[in-house]
Amino acid sequence: MVQCEQVTTPVDEVLSRMRALDASLPARDGVAVFNRVYLAVTEAVDRRVDAGRLGDPRALITLDVRFAERYLAAVESVADERRPPACWRPVFQFRRHPGVRPLQFALAGINAHIGHDLALAVVDTCRTLGCEPAELEDEFDRVGDLLVSLEERIREDLMPGPDLLQVADPLTHLLGAWSLERARDATWAAARALWALRRLPDLAEEFTDRLDAAVGFAGRMLLTPLPD
Repeated sequence: MVQCEQVTTPVDEVLSRMRALDASLPARDGVAVFNRVYLAVTEAVDRRVDAGRLGDPRALITLDVRFAERYLAAVESVADERRPPACWRPVFQFRRHPGVRPLQFALAGINAHIGHDLALAVVDTCRTLGCEPAELEDEFDRVGDLLVSLEERIREDLMPGPDLLQVADPLTHLLGAWSLERARDATWAAARALWALRRLPDLAEEFTDRLDAAVGFAGRMLLTPLPD
């Protein structure tokens, strides 16, 4: 009997790299916290693509892989002792801080990845597929819907119980200061602006740098060390 050779897809390669990272990091490490979250999202997208439940699979897979590669490149830059993008620096700087809670790391990672990486991934995907951002809006929305549901699960899994999370707890105020829905809307506007600026490289670079810095500033606020 002839056995069919299993074909490795770009999504499989991304998942393999995330799983290897998960196995290599201490569970409490801030990058490990985000990586577990992101691995769950990518696995969910992969299952839905395989089931034919997420629209244009080629566009979605390309966006998903370009998106993940931005995060993995940031991890590799730190491993190689290079500076990661500004949006990721707070996560790496505070990854072992005892005063930062796991929920903060998860949300700060999502902030960096959605606020900065996703906008650039949309542009990367448009260039790869030769399309306009408007043609990716359905795929962008599907990924965004998954992330919203994931954020809800993160809050349930990582948030202290009702008896611990009081109105006066500083974590309550931090959580109220950031919204995935607002970040997602801002990212779509940023992706369209970057695409419009693609023939003006100097302006595009300045816009990207300012976006990176602004998202990094928000991440630094999310990672404010808190008392127990």
